[in-house]
Amino acid sequence: MHSAAFFLLLTDGHYGLGANSDGDASGRMSERELGAAAVGASSYVGGMGKKTLDQHIAVFGESGSGKTVLLSSFYGMMRERDTYRRTRLDVVADDAGQGDRLMSAYLGMRKEGRVPPTNRFSALPYSFTANFEHRSRAVKKAQGFDALRFIWHDYPGEWFHDSPGTPEEEQARSETFAKLLASDVALVLVDGEQLAANAGEEERYLRLLFTNIRNGLLPVIESAESGKPLKRFPRIWMFALSKADVLPEMTADTFRELVILKAAHEVDQFREALQRAVSGQAAIAVGEDFVLLSSAKFKPKTIDVDTRVGVDLIMPIASMLPVERFVRWARNKTVTAKVAHHLLSTTGAVAGVIAVILEVALSKLSPIGKAAGIAAFITRIVSKEHLDAIIKWADGKLEESLEEAVAKGDFLRATLVRFRLDLDDAEDRGVLVRSRR
Repeated sequence: MHSAAFFLLLTDGHYGLGANSDGDASGRMSERELGAAAVGASSYVGGMGKKTLDQHIAVFGESGSGKTVLLSSFYGMMRERDTYRRTRLDVVADDAGQGDRLMSAYLGMRKEGRVPPTNRFSALPYSFTANFEHRSRAVKKAQGFDALRFIWHDYPGEWFHDSPGTPEEEQARSETFAKLLASDVALVLVDGEQLAANAGEEERYLRLLFTNIRNGLLPVIESAESGKPLKRFPRIWMFALSKADVLPEMTADTFRELVILKAAHEVDQFREALQRAVSGQAAIAVGEDFVLLSSAKFKPKTIDVDTRVGVDLIMPIASMLPVERFVRWARNKTVTAKVAHHLLSTTGAVAGVIAVILEVALSKLSPIGKAAGIAAFITRIVSKEHLDAIIKWADGKLEESLEEAVAKGDFLRATLVRFRLDLDDAEDRGVLVRSRR
């Protein structure tokens, strides 16, 4: 079994525009920069000329589903000395105030058994930067990245129930949704406490949950579309069982079976709504991937934050699933050349990950042009040698790749390989189910 020895802050999305055009001296990304992250190039942190590979994740869940606790547990875990010893990553919040609030919430759980308060209607993104301590100058120069940056987008759960009361609130919802379009992976949280409370009648909760999320997103999706299918949109919508410690006997497989058994119709309606919004309807996976998440073990008067489930998989899921899925869709000709253009553009984080895997600079990937079909597209985006390397890597030639990357001092590539190993291990342990499509 493989531990998350190289776990780092990397999620899926696009590079931010950056160069601190609208940011401040702390390196915090402005709303304009976050909103533009889906179409920009690489970004720079804190005006120091540090080039980062920016990655995004979108998190959807009703109020009380555990998003605040999950984010606090994640950041606290990454700041622990033991995590630093394993990963040799220095992870910091780009906004010092946000970092302090998250650490305060984490320490409140660890030291005082105190559950963090819910951030009602908080749509602020959270941005973190992970620096590598040891990295050869040659590798760094070849890849062109100094650090990794992760942006967490939270869509407030209250918005699934309450209609906007003012034009300003309606605009805020649209702006929040526009920002999270930079993500290629979206997590939809299913509350384990609610499932336990409805034991034997889980359909009462599950059907309402997926209906509420669908109905809540429809207006903002329609607003973002402007009558045209969205080219940039989360392509993988994973269902995550939050507070999984409440249901200790449940595995990712039994969670998947429960959702299908109790709410297949509502999930299909949700899927159809999302498919109508995007360009390339076959290139979207809704409710095909499942994961168990538990931020801590909650006991009377104490919270054991060291007993976590799946928290260390959030970033491997977000960074590696899009690469795996694109390769599979491309090989199976599931996507057209036009859709592939947007899934794997040379300004996208997926392309950045593949460039690291191939050990070439992002600029070496051939520019994407119009192609008659998927075969022509693949030929244009990378050489046959490159494509063979991607397929070989995606098909699981990992241990050898890990040893090679470490020997070269390429810890960014080693981390990505470790991510894949962690996903494989999580499936073996019943914590994760990945789509086979």
